[in-house]
Amino acid sequence: MEKRRVVITGMGTVNPIGNSVAESWQAAKDGVCGIGPITRYDISNMKVKLAGEVKNLDAEGILGKRECKRMDRFSQLALVAAEEAMQDSGLEREKLDLDRCGVICSSGIGGFETVGDAYERGLARGFDSVSPFVIPMIISNMAAGHMAIRYGFKGMCTCVVTACAGGTNAVGDAFRHIRDGYAEVMLCGGAEAAIAPLAMGGFTSMKALSESQDPKRASIPFDAERSGFVMGEGAGILVLEEYEHAKARNAKIYAEVIGYGANCDAHHITAPAPGGAGGAACMALALADAGIAPDAVDYINAHGTSTSMNDSCETAAIHTTFGDHAGKMMVSSTKSMTGHLLGAAGAVEAIFTAMTLKDGFVPATIGYQVPDPACDLDVVPNEGRKADVRVALSNSLGFGGHNAAIVLKKWEE
Repeated sequence: MEKRRVVITGMGTVNPIGNSVAESWQAAKDGVCGIGPITRYDISNMKVKLAGEVKNLDAEGILGKRECKRMDRFSQLALVAAEEAMQDSGLEREKLDLDRCGVICSSGIGGFETVGDAYERGLARGFDSVSPFVIPMIISNMAAGHMAIRYGFKGMCTCVVTACAGGTNAVGDAFRHIRDGYAEVMLCGGAEAAIAPLAMGGFTSMKALSESQDPKRASIPFDAERSGFVMGEGAGILVLEEYEHAKARNAKIYAEVIGYGANCDAHHITAPAPGGAGGAACMALALADAGIAPDAVDYINAHGTSTSMNDSCETAAIHTTFGDHAGKMMVSSTKSMTGHLLGAAGAVEAIFTAMTLKDGFVPATIGYQVPDPACDLDVVPNEGRKADVRVALSNSLGFGGHNAAIVLKKWEE
């Protein structure tokens, strides 16, 4: 069967640097740091003091107070982003075959804030006293379920749970679902809200988080002084659409999705495979799926978490996959601005990658001061660049050895 073309026709996001695509993209171009002191709970007795929080978001005003009371924060963020994406796409429900419209929304952890709150209530009042909404609030698939219910999408509805790779897996899986003829429209992306004491304590005990108290020197991907990632929260939702379907309704198109790779290191529960072997193979799969040579790629939105092992292994992986071309590409990490959004990271970064192609501007890796010989790439330090980017790749590498990469192409009729 002939593979169908898939395009991006709508996008929505809430994240630490903006509560819409326009606001977030302008902030990314300006190199805004969205990281600051944690305000969501008392940090006085905790080692980690900084995070990338969503700011000034009126979810109740968008979704309704009653609905928000029945959703964990991660689902609220997903629905707010989905609402923007759907409005942006111009899709009209009454004109859609809803059986051919689906949802894939990732969350690495799900309703972690609700878990903590319910446990405290249970200890104080007895566990039979917890809310009847606790279970539907905490399960990771519920953001996807809420989105399908809200828009009446009756096709495949699922949740990818592959840790930090989940958002990219969701976009890639949705791309394949449309390309292979199973749907015309897919809402896809990821949502996460793990800035909660239990989650933060767990990551701190793993030595995964930066304990820096300087927002400008906390999330510093590829810098020799990097000391761990900074937790972020938010959501990114994209509308993917079969090209002829989009063309028939004269939809605006941000970019074309042309390739996807997914694999597993099968090596360790948290550490990447030596030399980034799994990530290298994953990028090669994505390039092969897109039918392009490595030297066709102009830019990589890197996973770039600001942990010692990730950044050096991802650099090695890029050298393995791209050879001599690795030094000619721009490779930046927008996590320097947003922190790490776990299961939402790849989705938000897919949006930034699409905007890079559309706008001809590559966002910077901000906060970069001390070069690391193990990260010898053009990381677009501190200031973004105008550039004619025609093909871009976005990487996500998750705990458990999960790897995902998508390839996007600048839209041209």
